[in-house]
Amino acid sequence: MYREDRDQVNFQDRNAEDVYSKPVRAGKRTYFFDVKSTRGQNDYYLTITESKRRNNPDGSYTYDKHKIFLYKEDFDKFKEGLDEVIKYITDNCFGGEIPVRPEAQEPDQEGYF
Repeated sequence: MYREDRDQVNFQDRNAEDVYSKPVRAGKRTYFFDVKSTRGQNDYYLTITESKRRNNPDGSYTYDKHKIFLYKEDFDKFKEGLDEVIKYITDNCFGGEIPVRPEAQEPDQEGYF
């Protein structure tokens, strides 16, 4: 969960929908793969969130977030498309190898940079 979510009045209600979360740190970005249950808790879906820390001129910071909702009926097509695009980039743009990004910073205890 994100820090600002904890500050919201309905945090407990939102927390009931969370089933599993996997953060993936990649340079200045963190990707969150979150499994959530529907309100009736009889179905599940995936949210993919990109979070990037932005420094403000006054020294404070904010996070830009972009979210994708992925429903189970689209999992196979999404995975096929993602695999195809990654293979194309790997084979045609990097000569068969994907470059590795060196880690520039360590995240804080909650996974933020």
